[in-house]
Amino acid sequence: MVTIKDYKKRENKDGEEFFVLVLQGNVVPVRSQETNRMYFTAKTCTVSSTFDEETCQQIIGQQFPGEIVKVETEPYEYALPETGEIITLSHRWEYQDNTLEPAMENVIAEEEVL
Repeated sequence: MVTIKDYKKRENKDGEEFFVLVLQGNVVPVRSQETNRMYFTAKTCTVSSTFDEETCQQIIGQQFPGEIVKVETEPYEYALPETGEIITLSHRWEYQDNTLEPAMENVIAEEEVL
């Protein structure tokens, strides 16, 4: 399950505004690579939406199926918000809904029906 925790206003390359939803996954235990101690965290990601700001506000807290998964990418630079330090990452966190894949296998194309 994922939960809508927030939303953010973004702008596309044409200058048009749109909203993304901030999703948070389940709490998971993680072991620190530096201290070897356990801590708890929850992965987050953003997903584009077609909603207006009022709708985004109304759906905060809603839960639905899926998970947030790590997706490998080409390396890119990222500035840490807390310190401004520039680091290189080669992944991003992305929402994945596994319930849609089995459903899509049962969809029949229109031309097959005729």
